[in-house]
Amino acid sequence: MEYGICMLAAVSVREMPSGKSQMVNQLLFGELFLVKAKKEKWFLIETVDDHYEGWVYQIQVKIITEDFFQKANKSASHYLHMLCGQVRLDKNIIPVSRGAQFHLWNDGFFTIEDQQYYYKKAIRPAPDKPTNKDIIEVAKDYLEVPYLWGGRSPFGIDGSGLVQVVFKMNGILLPRDAAQQVNNGEQILFVEAAEPGDLAFFENKEGDINHVGIILGNGKILHAWGKVRIDSIDHQGIFNNEAGRYTHHLRVVKRIVNG
Repeated sequence: MEYGICMLAAVSVREMPSGKSQMVNQLLFGELFLVKAKKEKWFLIETVDDHYEGWVYQIQVKIITEDFFQKANKSASHYLHMLCGQVRLDKNIIPVSRGAQFHLWNDGFFTIEDQQYYYKKAIRPAPDKPTNKDIIEVAKDYLEVPYLWGGRSPFGIDGSGLVQVVFKMNGILLPRDAAQQVNNGEQILFVEAAEPGDLAFFENKEGDINHVGIILGNGKILHAWGKVRIDSIDHQGIFNNEAGRYTHHLRVVKRIVNG
């Protein structure tokens, strides 16, 4: 078994081992993975946090030792909360963006294998006991980010990617896709009883879960549709004032965080 880490701001994870294949996910800086198979210049990887599989171009990721992998995976994670920044390695600069993950971080310094990196601004550990307020605070930082299928960065993100990254930065690991995320948490019977930070899931005409958003309270929801936006929600679903119609049909509301 080989182990790896993402050392770029964002790396495309593709459905097939080809640059022309659809992007189904993104790795962000500092995220760990397992290498399941190789094909020419591509790795089939499985992400550690959510066990999501896909193909990455070999030269865009870094292979690490099992010893460092285990240490990093067990360490308390710190996350970048500003839009973007610069990690320093000697005289080299690596751009990073919101959601970047830092392992074994100590007062601005962190080591990957035998190399010492530096970054200090806007780094926060995931809270031990996240609150709904924490969830909403991080979620609102993504407002106006453009929609991107498979995206998880502040330069392009999809609905379930938004939910996953926001909760991850608060110490809660959720699966990658909305159809998987819906299996988590406590069901809330009526949307009127939902609290800020609850997740609302939506279905298509076939009854499949295909969208998710974060309840803000007062009949509002934050979600990624065209861009990360705030729309109205009621028992029918999401009503978009600009379109003048319901854009998503509500299936269920789930509570992940209490308090």
